Amino acid sequence: MSGPRTRGIRSSPVGGEAIRLRRLRRTAPLRDWVAETDVEPRRLVSPLFLRPGRGDPRPVDSMPGVDQYTVENLTALGPELETAGIGGVLLFGVARQKSPDGREAWSPTGLVPQAVRALKRSAPRLVVATDVCLCAYTTHGHCGVVRDGQVDNDGTVDRLARVAAAHAAAGADVVAPSAMMDHQVAAIRSALDRTGCQATAIWAYSSKHASAFYGPFREVERSTPSFGDRRSYQMDPRNAREALREMAQDEAEGADLLMVKPALTSLDLLARARERFLLPLAAFQVSGEYAMLKAAAAGGVVDEAAAVRETLVAIRRAGADVIVTYFARDLARLAAEGR
Repeated sequence: MSGPRTRGIRSSPVGGEAIRLRRLRRTAPLRDWVAETDVEPRRLVSPLFLRPGRGDPRPVDSMPGVDQYTVENLTALGPELETAGIGGVLLFGVARQKSPDGREAWSPTGLVPQAVRALKRSAPRLVVATDVCLCAYTTHGHCGVVRDGQVDNDGTVDRLARVAAAHAAAGADVVAPSAMMDHQVAAIRSALDRTGCQATAIWAYSSKHASAFYGPFREVERSTPSFGDRRSYQMDPRNAREALREMAQDEAEGADLLMVKPALTSLDLLARARERFLLPLAAFQVSGEYAMLKAAAAGGVVDEAAAVRETLVAIRRAGADVIVTYFARDLARLAAEGR
């Protein structure tokens, strides 16, 4: 005969009848205890827009809560970001005087080199990365040199290498080529090594889509192309295998980190890249994604803090080690408040 049984409870559970997955969801401490994915401030990179001149930060109309900063502003901003625990910044400059070849982009006295020096003085523990491109410096708004109505790949690569070398010489920890030119990483690695900047890391925008979500950024940077578009060099969003080839090529040429952009439309690429590559992976939650969340929150459609946290968790869960987001400071503040 079998032994006594407690009323309604089996003494020997059969199959999965005793498994209740909700047990560890019952309270907030339990949920935090077993959470698989966190978005700590150290994982975040804050994009910073620079502008020439002096004065207070200038608000960006299309991106509530985002400002353009002068180099002078960074003396106070750098320590604030460092104290908040944010991992790093990604600098975007603009030209004081645009030209067909974007030559101000590689000037050692340009906005980005000045900003790098200011941040390394005021916030030495902050990782300083710089965007390496020509679009904000050219009269035509394209990411490279234009010849006969087309962006000249090899002529552009030479100039991107000069830009990266200028940023590295100013003290940038990381240079991030975003122009999507073939062999830009190899040219930059060679230029950095040749100029004594072997320790400077390269963060390649390996899978940068020709996206509809860059509008607010182009408004701030005044970098909308004056003719055509960027689909002949930026990635076609329909092609996942090609995106992985771009990543593999950049890895082979010496990239230290890989990036996908935009973030939320590239979660599948992040997951596939995480399985294939050992390099650190980053994703850029771009200006259009930021503006959409802000607009939805302003309209009362979503809770901003909850929506931001959910999107960033999704990006981390898909495989990103680092996230570039305009919400970095907001998330750091919420973390400091225990929310």
